[in-house]
Amino acid sequence: MPPVRPMLAKPVKGIPDPAKHGGLSFEPKWDGFRCLVFKDGDEVELASRNTKPLTRYFPEVVAAAREQLPDRCVLDGELFVAVEQPGRTPRLEFEVLQERIHPAASRIEMLAEKTPAGFVAFDLLALGDTSYVDRPFSERRTALEESLGGLTGPCYLTRTTSDPAEAEAWFEQFEGAGLDGVIAKPLGATYEQNARTMLKIKHSRTADVVLAGYREHKTSTPEAPLLGSLLLGLYADGELQHIGVSASFTAARRAELIAELQPLVCDIADHPWGRWNEFLTANPDRVPGTQSRWSAGKDLSFTPLRPERVLEVGYDHMEGRRFRHTAQFKRWRPDRDPESCGYDQLEEPVSYDLGRILGISADDPEA
Repeated sequence: MPPVRPMLAKPVKGIPDPAKHGGLSFEPKWDGFRCLVFKDGDEVELASRNTKPLTRYFPEVVAAAREQLPDRCVLDGELFVAVEQPGRTPRLEFEVLQERIHPAASRIEMLAEKTPAGFVAFDLLALGDTSYVDRPFSERRTALEESLGGLTGPCYLTRTTSDPAEAEAWFEQFEGAGLDGVIAKPLGATYEQNARTMLKIKHSRTADVVLAGYREHKTSTPEAPLLGSLLLGLYADGELQHIGVSASFTAARRAELIAELQPLVCDIADHPWGRWNEFLTANPDRVPGTQSRWSAGKDLSFTPLRPERVLEVGYDHMEGRRFRHTAQFKRWRPDRDPESCGYDQLEEPVSYDLGRILGISADDPEA
């Protein structure tokens, strides 16, 4: 019964050697909301990674779980939304998934029909009267395949492999469908709540970006100002576009940075993002300094800086024209001209058919 904290993963570099871990099972790393599904007959509950209820936000997944999943079970998996792109195969879109967390039931119902979510299962905690949390993953996976085999959506069973070479190919190919990397699970490991017993392998890239502003840290005061995050941009068609933020500095470095950047502070009217100054409340385009339903109550105002500095950051992958996650500060690049920092330096993953990953494409020999 809920609440249950899902098992977590620790990052590693490169596909690990199964022999050093007593055997590994590899699977795609889905980019969505971690979700535990609790089902007892027609009663279905969806819970987030931090045990908060998700049930009301995904009525179509609840309906699919009633129809497709075993009568009594507890599953670990991921909620996702796949969106078709003009001229491209569908890919996962995290920002579209985020839109589902909304207070209005009418909007949830509309989005459930317009951009329906799916659920992909990748672990088993209970089936019928049997708890599987103390059993090794090899047994849990076998039971999953026996009970969930043949699912064609909206509920799916993730594919797995024990071949590290195939996992390496997945790591390179599946990003084109919006996936986030590869997960490796020790075959002999039990299901440990909130423990980092799995391994995650994510993409690691760098880019030279323009510093466009900063936000102050939540603990900043007028007497002791501290930098919270750097606002980053790239040029496209001659205009500076917001691409994400860089954060995670020590307290000492936060104080140094905010002092170091004061000579660059400018009036918003003289800033490339000055045209967005009217959108200082909710704005669906996520322009700098604006609110979203995920940031309600947070102060997202920013201090504009003349776009004269370039820095190198590390990032994992893009979502649309933005960094999917917070970028990591690497170093300043005084040798780079800000106007030379454009989107053309970013890697474009090869498109990949999401249906093949889910095992539902008609031309997939493994479907």
